[in-house]
Amino acid sequence: MNAVLTLTATLFFGADVAPTADVLVVVGAPGTPEYGKQFDEWASRWEQAAQRGGASVTLLGRAAEAVPTDRERWQTALERAAEERQRPLWLVLIGHGTFDRRTAKFNLRGPDVSAADLAGWLSRLERPVAVIDCTSASAPFLAAVSGPKRIVITATKGGHEQNFARFGDFLSQALTDPLADLDKDEQVSLWEAFLAASRRTAEYYQTDGRLQTEHALLDDNGDGQGTRADEFVGLQPAPQAQSRAAALDGTLAHQWHLIPSPAESALPHDVRTRRDAIELQVVALRRRKSELPETEYYAQLEALLVELAKLSLGK
Repeated sequence: MNAVLTLTATLFFGADVAPTADVLVVVGAPGTPEYGKQFDEWASRWEQAAQRGGASVTLLGRAAEAVPTDRERWQTALERAAEERQRPLWLVLIGHGTFDRRTAKFNLRGPDVSAADLAGWLSRLERPVAVIDCTSASAPFLAAVSGPKRIVITATKGGHEQNFARFGDFLSQALTDPLADLDKDEQVSLWEAFLAASRRTAEYYQTDGRLQTEHALLDDNGDGQGTRADEFVGLQPAPQAQSRAAALDGTLAHQWHLIPSPAESALPHDVRTRRDAIELQVVALRRRKSELPETEYYAQLEALLVELAKLSLGK
């Protein structure tokens, strides 16, 4: 069986019905059968969620063939992904990572992939991309691949967090968990899944009486710094986060839904795209509030909110 296993209508091999998104799940070298079983479970959850949401899903790293290598197959898959420019690509990395104080790597069967390798491969993609690295020592990948129209999630806040990361387990569960839907819009955004998984990871260590050795980050504003879940209470910034110099992340990730609600699915593509763009403009304007005269700020805000209202009414 080919290691690149297409489970639904997929971008890479063509389809009669265009998928809502493309999901590429890369499963790394497990190291032990115990880890292999866990990684298969996490990958299966992503597979099932993608199918429910009408996305294509491709799995790498599960089949027995050694030639070509998993690294070569991954690179080829991203070269094909570069042919699409609009549909979102979810790139999910499941496995182990390493960091030697110079280079962070994702461990594969055969040659590994470094953060610099992945950044080079992704440089050809003009489409929206979410890179979700669920491995230990994954934080250096965030700065390496951060960029416009891109969401980056890592299971750790630094390369020094090298113990086995459980974040990926909780993230794969949150995708289909109604409790993760914090704004109650009948869909779980990538931002909500990140928050839920981060909090459940912390609860795991607290309940087990252990020192927490992983702290996930999310970057979606392109500054390469990332935001932790404990900087938010629910979906709102925590008081201590208000004074941080770097802008908080989460706005773009809150617009990504692997399993969209019926209402979201019913929106025409152009309406959804315009709505998302206006929402990002509102957030950017609010961050500049202190720089603008009060009348100008509220005039700009009103214009954006009126346009949002018209879109919601189908005008």
